[in-house]
Amino acid sequence: MKYTTLAAGMLLLASFSSHAETGSNDICWPAKAGSQCFALKSPALTEGKPLDTRFAFNGWGCTGKNISPPLVWSNAPAGTKSFAITLHDPDAPTGGGWWHWLMTDIPASTTALAEGAGNPKGALPKGAQMPGNDFGTRQYGGPCPPQADGMHRYQYTVWALDIDKLPVKGEVTPNMIGFLLHAHKLGSAMMTIPYTRD
Repeated sequence: MKYTTLAAGMLLLASFSSHAETGSNDICWPAKAGSQCFALKSPALTEGKPLDTRFAFNGWGCTGKNISPPLVWSNAPAGTKSFAITLHDPDAPTGGGWWHWLMTDIPASTTALAEGAGNPKGALPKGAQMPGNDFGTRQYGGPCPPQADGMHRYQYTVWALDIDKLPVKGEVTPNMIGFLLHAHKLGSAMMTIPYTRD
């Protein structure tokens, strides 16, 4: 019994390791036989490859262009009523990461955002909203890790939701948006892009 349990554990670990190497875009929600994966891609970003500085923040010592990248997603879960996009840095030295960008209430018919869509003069999908981020602005705020703080992981995520619009009124914190996204999530797909100022 002990050897059987050990062998099963090793097989499970191997499957997790193999899956992790494929990247976040290969996670399927929900996992059904023959189903395709809910995937997020970008013609300007590559999973695991360093960020192009034009998408980095401009300010706080960072010298990027602060342009939101183009994003494309496909194979959303059945029943999706809207999408949301977030950019989060789980490695920010705050105890809870840093929300760089939030876009909600994206119509279910939308499958892409053009470059610059998250900027003040960008083309937002009809009805979409941009709640405040941790910079205190209602727009894209690009990666800007502290100097000499090592490599940070920037997680661009598309969320498929079971609701047309998030139930929020007035000013809400990014963490409240995060809570609602998890509460209404049918699935999500992520790209992780590393960036450092070392």
